[in-house]
Amino acid sequence: MSAKLIVYPPDEQGWRQVRYDGTAIGVAHRPADIRGFLAEAGLENAEGADPTDPDLVEWRGAGPEEWEPSM
Repeated sequence: MSAKLIVYPPDEQGWRQVRYDGTAIGVAHRPADIRGFLAEAGLENAEGADPTDPDLVEWRGAGPEEWEPSM
């Protein structure tokens, strides 16, 4: 995995768009979803990956602790 996931700020429902290598790959509903997207992107041992690692995931507009709906 050379590119990293980009996770966008929560929308009105608290869901976060996820892109990989410039392509939308889904919507994260909770932090655990990020590991699934890392696996989908080809990261070995994605289940043990740290989703706060900036080499793997770029959190835009809000960090990994923010899942509340935007107003």
